[in-house]
This record gives sequence, C-alpha cells and structure tokens, in this order.
Amino acid sequence: MEWVPGAPDETRVDDIVQAGLAFQAAIASEPRPSFIEASSDPWSRADRIAWGEAAPPTDSFLERLESECWSIAASEQVIHGDLLGNVMFAEGHPPFVIDWAPYWRPPGLGAAIAVVDAACWHGYPVQDLSHDFGIEHWRQLLLRALLFRTATLHLLGYWSEDQRRRHAPVAEAIIALHN
Repeated sequence: MEWVPGAPDETRVDDIVQAGLAFQAAIASEPRPSFIEASSDPWSRADRIAWGEAAPPTDSFLERLESECWSIAASEQVIHGDLLGNVMFAEGHPPFVIDWAPYWRPPGLGAAIAVVDAACWHGYPVQDLSHDFGIEHWRQLLLRALLFRTATLHLLGYWSEDQRRRHAPVAEAIIALHN
C-alpha cells in the first residue's frame, strides 16, 4: 500500500466514469475471484438480487424495476462496484481508484452504479442518465445498478418512504430511457 494525495469528488461524475472504465480495462484479464460465490454480506446478496439470481424483498419499487429488466448478452469480468466515492483527485495527478469492491459482472456496471449513486445522492441531473459513455446495454445496467442499491438499503434495514422518494425520480428517468 502506498499513500497518495487526493480526495473524492462525487460531483465529477464524467471523470469518475472515465477513471472507472480505465480501471476496468486494466483488470479485464483478472480471473474470477473464488470468494465472490461465497460472499453473503448485504451487498453481495443485493448484487445477486439485481441480476435475478436471488429473490428480492417484497416491495413494489423493486418489483417495478425488475419488470423492466431482461437478459443481456454481455461479457463479464471482475469490476469495481463502488466507484463514486472511491476515485481520488489531486491537482497535478491523474485520478486514482481506491477501495476496490469486487463483483463479477459486465464491465459497464461499475460506471452505471456510480451514475445512479450520483443521481440519487449528489445531484447528478436525471436527464443526464441518457449519456451512456459508449457503454453497451446502458439502460439495463442502470436498472441493475438501482436495483442493487435499493436492495442493499432493504437488506440493511434502511429502506423507508424517504428513500423511496429520493430514488423514485431516478427510477422513472431510467425506465423512460430507450433500450
């Protein structure tokens, strides 16, 4: 480990996505980590829910998102599933990625999670959700990202009516996107 200067900036969504895509490209040949299958923490369980590999908690919000999902043909690799607060910026230095949260999914999912997190929590405009950064299956990845975050909140016991109101405009904007 090495200390490097910098701080996260959740408002720099485009830069975070670009850094995340570069990180994904750099680790594209890494093998699937064996621990991913055995992980049972709320985030791992929510990831499986988002991809239809586990049953979600009963909730009309989750059901609405699930109804918009369908199978996609996409390659998978180890990804970083929590980029938004884990890309550091320092003047005179390129952005760097820290605190790797590994999942085995399509490489664009990390970017989709960052964008959804930014829209739900940091004022990223919902009309900008259509900007796909050249990532294939963007709408489906955004749906999975929002399912993942919402299921995580359910599993941690944090889902509430306030959370529903915060996430609803993001869900509607994603659902309105063309595939």
